[in-house]
Amino acid sequence: MTGPEGVARMLGSLLEAGHLADVEQLPGLIADCGAMAGLMDARVYVADLRQQLLRELTGRGPDAGLGGEEYAVDGTLPGAAFRESRVLASSHAADDCGRRRYWVPVLEGIQRLGVLRADVAPGAAEAGVGGTAADTAALRHLASLTGLLLAGKRPSSDAYARLVRTEAMRVAAEMQWKLMPPLASANDRVVLAAAMEPAYEVAGDAFDYAFADGVVHLAVFDAMGHDSAAGLTANLAVATGRSQRRDGAELLTIAREIEDTLLRHFAHTRYTTGILADFDTRTGRLSWINCGHPAPVLIRGGRWTAALDCPPSHPLGTELNLPLTICHEHLEPGDRLLLYTDGITEARDARGHQFGLAHFVDFVVRHQADSLPVVETLRRLVRAVLAHHGDTLSDDATVVLMEWHGGPHDTAGKPGSAAAQGLTRAAPPLPGPT
Repeated sequence: MTGPEGVARMLGSLLEAGHLADVEQLPGLIADCGAMAGLMDARVYVADLRQQLLRELTGRGPDAGLGGEEYAVDGTLPGAAFRESRVLASSHAADDCGRRRYWVPVLEGIQRLGVLRADVAPGAAEAGVGGTAADTAALRHLASLTGLLLAGKRPSSDAYARLVRTEAMRVAAEMQWKLMPPLASANDRVVLAAAMEPAYEVAGDAFDYAFADGVVHLAVFDAMGHDSAAGLTANLAVATGRSQRRDGAELLTIAREIEDTLLRHFAHTRYTTGILADFDTRTGRLSWINCGHPAPVLIRGGRWTAALDCPPSHPLGTELNLPLTICHEHLEPGDRLLLYTDGITEARDARGHQFGLAHFVDFVVRHQADSLPVVETLRRLVRAVLAHHGDTLSDDATVVLMEWHGGPHDTAGKPGSAAAQGLTRAAPPLPGPT
């Protein structure tokens, strides 16, 4: 059954059966339900932690990927669908029956989880599946529901965790990844994306964000050391900040409570630098506190940049009694804000040359000018930093990028627009053969 009735049956069946399905059962379920709408041999490929590989989720073996295919994110058609967050079609038939093969990004919000592959039989376009914006609805709907199911089930699946890892993870990193919010999120006014390396060894870095009542709450921490104790320091900072924030505390109170928590647990032996910020998405007003951390960077118009200086207080946990100062800045629609730890800028190459703040900011500006999704810009940034450091970082490196599309009366960030979704600057063409 194809056409609207087949699509409705596909989605209804997958939604109902998905409630009690685990990660290992999803591949068979997605394939069976996709066939109800003429999407044959549907398969799911998930991105590894560093977003360098797409690994097939087969549902077999300890990692639920036994016998599956694998594609590089760079240099392949499936990888292009992932990188560009758009549907792409193969230029040749998938089999002797003339089926066309499609690759569809699997998203949860704007967070990229992987890609969906499905074959469409000749003539299916007339029934509602094919190559125009309207015809790709069934493919997109199946990929969207797949993303929701994966996002809901992966936190309790060791098989999924094994599949997306390419090496063993240290205990500190295990703690940090469980602590972090998703690496990307967006609403109709703002897009947020983050990256954290070294992915399997990160210890003292942490970031946090949350949306509430038109305000985005942001935090970045860089705890002393590169061991499990550094991870505990960062965990305590994030957890205390969240607890206070959710109780309605202001920035100054949050900073003081984080310091008190660290002093109680570590008695001056551990500390963390950090930025705590609130951004009002209705007015563009940014408020922040700097606790011994690198200053945030503002990018405006793809050209002008500035470090947002604010009198720094002492690192949290040192009790040096320096004053806490709240600073303010008004952003303009289209502005981008960068929060980062010094591992990004201080990564050194074999000759001892630092990656540097200027190179860091210029990289983001140039790639955003190329209309890349925010999440893809950060993926490429991390690859560049790793390459600069010979693929082995000696310090944690974290960056959070926020892009503001304007308040409720600005048109750039209307719900459903490509900009509001954080996918592209302009809506990409829907697919022809590639």
